[in-house]
Amino acid sequence: MPEEDVSQIADWKGQSGERWVAYQTRLDAMMAVFGQAAIEAVAPATGERVLDVGCGAGASSLNLAGLVGAGGHVLGVDISEPLIDRARAVAPQETPAVFQVADASSAELPEGAFDILFSRFGVMFFDDPTAAFTHMRRALKPGARVAFVCWRGMAENDWVRLPMGAIKGILPPMTPPEPEAPGPFSFGDQGRLARILTGAGFTDVTIAPFDASIPFGKGETRDAALDDAVAMTLEVGPLARALADQTDDIRARASAAVRAAFAVCPGERSVMINGATWIVTARNPAS
Repeated sequence: MPEEDVSQIADWKGQSGERWVAYQTRLDAMMAVFGQAAIEAVAPATGERVLDVGCGAGASSLNLAGLVGAGGHVLGVDISEPLIDRARAVAPQETPAVFQVADASSAELPEGAFDILFSRFGVMFFDDPTAAFTHMRRALKPGARVAFVCWRGMAENDWVRLPMGAIKGILPPMTPPEPEAPGPFSFGDQGRLARILTGAGFTDVTIAPFDASIPFGKGETRDAALDDAVAMTLEVGPLARALADQTDDIRARASAAVRAAFAVCPGERSVMINGATWIVTARNPAS
């Protein structure tokens, strides 16, 4: 595995996972509309068994559990121990959802056990995505359904485009990641995404755009909402990593520039930004 991928995994097991836990309620609220769109696309039924990949702090798994009911089962897996700990802590005592610290691309999963493979922004980080999906497909029943949501391109998503654009001239130019390198936007190319899934043996692949306006910052006043948006940007996401080793002066200048960028977004007690995703569905062949 390349050193960069090992670093990403270590980060999610450590600081990124811990930061997500700190902002869990806010971040899950932001992601909810996208997760709901993917859930509606797969339409879980009572009694079905679901594998939720990259389940994070468990919000999507618990939503799925409410749909499959006591007779169903949801296994939420994630590489981040802090996030899985949080998922277990917030899960109701009586729920058909269970959580496991595991890398779904290589974990020992029960063969032919699940009716649905689901993910809310959890499948874009595999070193070899075709191999990962091939491995996960073995855990699915014949005819099982797949549904996940993933980000489109960086330039289409304000949560990265605005802050990273704002710091140009403050930080040295950063080398953009390779388009197919593991990361949030690695599935931005629709054609590549289709090739991955068909290469892994799935059929009936559909990839549809889904956009939504989401509250990135909230507060009792507009100024408070802007401050909140900047604070979260400095703690979670690519800007946080870019500023990790910078001086206080650089961080202050970057903070002011990001605040100005968010100030053009609509909202009275919030900062509303645009999110651009793919809703992806597919099927495991019946035989």
